[in-house]
Amino acid sequence: MNSKQKILYISQEITPYLPESAMALSCNQIPTKVQEHGYEARAFMPKYGSINERRNQLHEVIRLSGLNLVIDDTDHPLVIKVATLQPAKMQVYFIDSDDYFRNHTSDRLETVTSPADNDERIIFFVRGVMETVKKLRWEPAVIHASGWMSALAPLYLKRAFADDPTIGGAPIVYSLFSDGFDGTLDARFVEKLKLDKFADEELAALGDGDVDIQALNRLAIAHADAVIQASEDASAELLSYAESLGKRVLPWNGGEPSVEDIVELYGSLKQE
Repeated sequence: MNSKQKILYISQEITPYLPESAMALSCNQIPTKVQEHGYEARAFMPKYGSINERRNQLHEVIRLSGLNLVIDDTDHPLVIKVATLQPAKMQVYFIDSDDYFRNHTSDRLETVTSPADNDERIIFFVRGVMETVKKLRWEPAVIHASGWMSALAPLYLKRAFADDPTIGGAPIVYSLFSDGFDGTLDARFVEKLKLDKFADEELAALGDGDVDIQALNRLAIAHADAVIQASEDASAELLSYAESLGKRVLPWNGGEPSVEDIVELYGSLKQE
């Protein structure tokens, strides 16, 4: 890969916009260090209500906002905001909507305070990323999704956006963390996905029952090109599932895979 090639990151959490956690730190450090290897990186994350826009210098990108995303036959306005992550000078785009993310002073995320909306929230987030990258005409060589909020990215990229000239041909990596959500997603989650014209076989990894964190991660793995074990205690069952599908897996091996390993993975996927 040459110095002009681009890596797109779709991240559930990034510090300093959210408090430090293993995931938020990883989603900051990996793209930052990848840029030090000569690549151009951009990142997307949800615009959770707890993110202080003034302190983090977010501003709305009017030319990218204004699209309505239809989920379960209801229009939801898409608002795009952007900030620059220092000192890497990396652009971070935020997917926002008053329907799913509302300004508040609590550190608790909407995924916890209003879990009933999580199924539509992750659909909105991933579709919002895809539509925005299309508008940007920013062609990534590889897309790297991290965390269960990004778990639909491999499905949408490989199926709904497969023919798009901007993002359709990009291989996608999924970082598997140990975090999750309690219980199951809305009982109509699969029905809502089918409204986006996904076929039964494309959703088969979800199984026949309610969709819990294991099922959602299975779906991500089934459509991803490679999987990174990003937590020491990430599900062994899911890692075995990835291997059974012939996916390339970067294991923990006593520590999170190095940036050198990740860059090598990006290069190998692009050459396939």
